[in-house]
Amino acid sequence: MKNIDVSIIIVNFKTYELTKQTVNSILSKNHYINYEIILVDNNSSDESIEKLEVDFKQQIENRLIKTIKNDSNLGFSKANNIGIRKSEGEYVLILNSDTVVVEDCLDRCIEYIKKDSNIGALGSKVVLPDGNLDKPCKRGFPTPKASLCYMLKLDKLYPNKKSFGEYNLTYLSEDDINEVDSLVGAFMIIPRRVIDEVGMLDEDFFMYGEDIDWCYRIKKAGYKIIYYPKSQIIHYKGSSAKKKRFKTIYEFHRAMYLFYNKHYKSKYSILTTLLVYSGISFRLILTLLINLFKK
Repeated sequence: MKNIDVSIIIVNFKTYELTKQTVNSILSKNHYINYEIILVDNNSSDESIEKLEVDFKQQIENRLIKTIKNDSNLGFSKANNIGIRKSEGEYVLILNSDTVVVEDCLDRCIEYIKKDSNIGALGSKVVLPDGNLDKPCKRGFPTPKASLCYMLKLDKLYPNKKSFGEYNLTYLSEDDINEVDSLVGAFMIIPRRVIDEVGMLDEDFFMYGEDIDWCYRIKKAGYKIIYYPKSQIIHYKGSSAKKKRFKTIYEFHRAMYLFYNKHYKSKYSILTTLLVYSGISFRLILTLLINLFKK
């Protein structure tokens, strides 16, 4: 039985066409690494997982692809954790179902991460369909100061100033390999031994924030978080012009609250904490109102 270099976990929730595109972007490449794909379905009501099982019947029979069907929508973190427990690879790749893996991205990433045992997580360059960088693929931790500068758009006014650009690390070139604070959960490779040490994704985070929390714990354990732009994926995120569900907006802001309470609350004064809570609440209300009037 061949050793598996990387287990690729893809969570599907009513995204048949996108998930199929993501899987095909992997299968269509001639990889020199050994991999497995684990599709975890969060109780999709559109029969997408059944259709995917038909599309990839041969790969499922050959054990290249495994499918897991959850009885309810358990969220991104929990679904990924279920996939991780069923995986066998030396490395685990968390990959969004709305991505396309470009060229030899996987081979390059695995080759690079294997060279340094101090790397706790590695992410590729993530670009949007229009070619622009998906900024969360290299970012700093959302400290109160970094978040305030981001909200006030000081990072856009002074992108090369480290003190103002800590949130999206705007002062770092998107084309250079760098050690960063955090990566985006759309593409993140973690050695299994690191997962065994720091734990899996925190399931209190339903669909946002779990990637930042994971990176925080990995970095706290003494490992490096590496942004590796010599490899690339395309991220087909939902258009900001479209109306978002209330739960999506709510979970995005709840993740901010959870992360602050877990990692920062004990480090800051009560006044700072109250200001952070107020900022999150104000942003939630404003976002809901803006979303209400979108077409």
